[in-house]
Amino acid sequence: MRKIVTALAAAAVAAGMLAVAPAATAVQPEGPGYAPPPIKWGSCSAPSLAKAGAECGFLTAPMDYAQPSGETVQIAVSRVKHKTAKFQGVLLVNPGGPGGSGLGLSVLGRNVPKHAGDSYDWIGFDPRGVGSSKPALTCDGNYFAPVRPAYVPKTPQLETAWRARTKGYAEACAKNGPLLGHIKTTDVAQDMESLRKALGQKQINYYGFSYGTYLGQVYSTLYPDRMRRMVLDGNVDPRKVWYDANLDQDVAFDRNIKIYFGWLAKYDNVYHLGKTGSAVEQLWYAQQRKLDRAPAGGVIGGDEWTDVFLQAGYYVFGWEDMAKAFDGWVHRGDWQTLKALYDKSNAPGDDNGYAVYNAVQCTDAQWPRDWNRWRRDAWATHTHAPFETWSNTWYNATCLNWPAKPGKPVDIDGSKASGALLISEELDAATPYTGSLEVRKRYPRSSLISAPGGTTHAGSLSGVSCVDDKVADYLATGALPKRVRGDRSDVQCASVPQPVPSPVASGAQQKADAAAKAAAEEKQSLLAGLLRF
Repeated sequence: MRKIVTALAAAAVAAGMLAVAPAATAVQPEGPGYAPPPIKWGSCSAPSLAKAGAECGFLTAPMDYAQPSGETVQIAVSRVKHKTAKFQGVLLVNPGGPGGSGLGLSVLGRNVPKHAGDSYDWIGFDPRGVGSSKPALTCDGNYFAPVRPAYVPKTPQLETAWRARTKGYAEACAKNGPLLGHIKTTDVAQDMESLRKALGQKQINYYGFSYGTYLGQVYSTLYPDRMRRMVLDGNVDPRKVWYDANLDQDVAFDRNIKIYFGWLAKYDNVYHLGKTGSAVEQLWYAQQRKLDRAPAGGVIGGDEWTDVFLQAGYYVFGWEDMAKAFDGWVHRGDWQTLKALYDKSNAPGDDNGYAVYNAVQCTDAQWPRDWNRWRRDAWATHTHAPFETWSNTWYNATCLNWPAKPGKPVDIDGSKASGALLISEELDAATPYTGSLEVRKRYPRSSLISAPGGTTHAGSLSGVSCVDDKVADYLATGALPKRVRGDRSDVQCASVPQPVPSPVASGAQQKADAAAKAAAEEKQSLLAGLLRF
């Protein structure tokens, strides 16, 4: 996400790129459908947006598009306008979740190399129910307050306790009223279409991370002629929305946490947690059991311990911080650092992201109605992937009792889409690589960039020039990497590199890692605490 050397149109052709997409086109008369009022733009209260010169406002949209003259919702929107004479249209961004706030992402264009994003108006928005949009969902702000029952239900009492907790959360969400029935991905896609109209554009451009890739898939299926250029990073598998996708995650995260344990063993001279990955793993689970019995400081139990280290399966960016916390707890009894990391991902008193996550996932598709199916699948997966299987099961179990009727997933069809740039590290645990291969099949004019061996989720614009250059080329000219035959990626790049602990890194390595960490932290602050999808 830092400065990258890239050439635009001429170099893109020289590198074997394909066709160039047309420039943004003039507005055409709208067909039937909801016609939103103009957005009243004003100043932004968020310092980062104000500093970037962004404008903020609200899009008025129907709560129910089947009743466009009925009750409305207000979608919080921000805009950083283009800086060049050539205007390539608006570019909407979604950070994922579902439930992630995207209002601050209008500044993301500055992270595209060689000013390739400067010809767009970058549009950040909080999807309905999220953050600054009105109304914003909340159910129980203290739901993640420690200490909670142990995730793994080794006794009937633990299983009963968790089933009661998840049911209670679902029942608490009912107070949000009719919005719960109108917060599916299709509703958000319709909001994007309303936003396009309100911005006076014939087409949009789009950059989606994680769950945001599924939102892009849905929008481009429903409105294929309205999508111009689309970057999808960390692709959701459209065949597995959402129950099967979570089972896939359980296995993939177990693999990735073992990779992290191997990294800790590699630097045993720094952290002293075990000379082999297996030894580190045994120590980690021993600490989990210990904290289940006696939570540290009365606030870090086995569940919180698991949640602290979940991010290691998503990104390499926080590996050192988690290693220091692991080291500090084992060798010095420091639980405060663990608590700080836990609070960073689970802000006390704030369940908006989790409430929206449930509202979308529980109604996008029908989840299994029989708890016996959940139990059977969870135990079968837990036997070979124990790291987060039961944690993830309880995270989603609210869908058993969700107080809104589920719909049916959209049959994703990219055959009419003008093109898309797909990105995936091949050991991404949140959105396994098979999902990107499936999306590539469904979008015949797309190209896929993969990073063999990489474990980072949605890692574009993180400073890997091979990836970021191609994003810049595509946004600047519409040029995509040449598509190859077969069920594979079209081009391979290096993954986001694993860090080298500062005590053993050279001076140059320390500077490089510090720069990479700063870039990653800036991006992660924009994608604000999105863990799950």
